[in-house]
Amino acid sequence: MDAINPQGVLALEAGLPFEVRRIGKIMSAPLIFASPHSGRVYPTQMMSASNLDGGQIRCSEDAHVDGLIEGGLEHGATLLINRFARAYVDVNREPYELDQAMFEDELPAFARGRSARVAAGLGAIARIVADGQEIYNRKLTFAEARGRIEQVHEPYHDALQALIIEAMDRFGRALVIDWHSMPSAAARTGQGTACDFVLGDRYGRACSRQVIEAAERTLSGLGYQVARNNPYAGGYTTEHYGRPQSGVHALQIEINRALYLDEARVCASPAFAGVKADLEWLFASLAALPLA
Repeated sequence: MDAINPQGVLALEAGLPFEVRRIGKIMSAPLIFASPHSGRVYPTQMMSASNLDGGQIRCSEDAHVDGLIEGGLEHGATLLINRFARAYVDVNREPYELDQAMFEDELPAFARGRSARVAAGLGAIARIVADGQEIYNRKLTFAEARGRIEQVHEPYHDALQALIIEAMDRFGRALVIDWHSMPSAAARTGQGTACDFVLGDRYGRACSRQVIEAAERTLSGLGYQVARNNPYAGGYTTEHYGRPQSGVHALQIEINRALYLDEARVCASPAFAGVKADLEWLFASLAALPLA
């Protein structure tokens, strides 16, 4: 699949839509770091149907999150990095969570079009980017959506499921950390309190208390303002895979972009290195957890 390069966006020719990184061939810890929204591939077909230029469309990216978490490798983490842009297809949504109003043909009965995320314009195929701008200048077809889901969404989740199975087979447990970033304007709880990190465990359903407590304790100890489940409780990945009673723990971590990113230019700020270094303490804390 060809791709264009809007303002420094990585181009990818035919190949896997994701990258798996680890040190060595064998998983050395039951720790899986997923970055579903840091992808920078925007296929030509998508951009030709878009109202937005390369800079505008990037505001939905969790830009450079993959770089922030690469230190997890030294703590035994296996990294799963989605290469395709969230605006192309969002792998942190149900695969057919689609908005009928975006399509010229009728969606199949199995499509889920009545979710809050679809209503907000942020289904598996998003209608808008993070600042509310409409992405497309025409109606899409279901065939286009199905192609994106089959080419990107399904392989990504096949890979994530395979990593979880590998961790369970080797260690009897798995800890999935789903890494995200949030626009600084949205980094506030329902009470209006500013926050640096939001930890989402689906209100205690997706991981054991010791996971979220360890993460909160470590980040708070570093001086960051930390919130739980507000305004982000965890998306599809956290909800779908988090089964602590079966040994699979999932936690979503949202990072305030103002901490490490020049949001206007979508590039790392001078503070990036400091935040990356601080996260090493979190990685060590998570790797040391004696999960059941």
